[in-house]
Amino acid sequence: MSLKPRQPVPALEFDLVEGGRWRLADERPRTFSMLVFYRGLHCPVCRRYTGELNGMIEEFDKRGVSTVVTSTDAKERAEQAIAQWGLQKLKVGYGVPIETARRWGLYISSGRGVTSAGVEEPAFFAEPGLFLVKPDATLYWLSVSSMPFARPHFGEIAQAIDFALAKDYPARGEA
Repeated sequence: MSLKPRQPVPALEFDLVEGGRWRLADERPRTFSMLVFYRGLHCPVCRRYTGELNGMIEEFDKRGVSTVVTSTDAKERAEQAIAQWGLQKLKVGYGVPIETARRWGLYISSGRGVTSAGVEEPAFFAEPGLFLVKPDATLYWLSVSSMPFARPHFGEIAQAIDFALAKDYPARGEA
């Protein structure tokens, strides 16, 4: 499935480490829901990236953005990520099924052993993706990668949200 801006996104729900179940259908953000898919505990780039977001979460809250990070990792690995990476300010999900990740357009990789972070890669996992979804559950913006590198910076995303809201800038890439 290819996601298109201005079109409805697939249903999405998963368990949260702090308890409960996160459902996109239940989100009621003032501006956007920001969904950040990270590769998993094995990824040192994800550690830096989610850490950047953890340090900026108040900036997104001020903009009316509901934020969640999630992965295909099991609960134990997501718990370790929170503890080892210092992600106490973030809502962290886990256990996204590979088929759900595919429906969201994420690339799937197979494990290749122990990473430079000293953690074993899972047999299969989703590569990173970031999605801004409007309150009506239509896609506004996405960034998906087949590699762990060169992700959009959260400072730039915050500035882009400011611009989009101030100018009533439409989602692009729908044609």
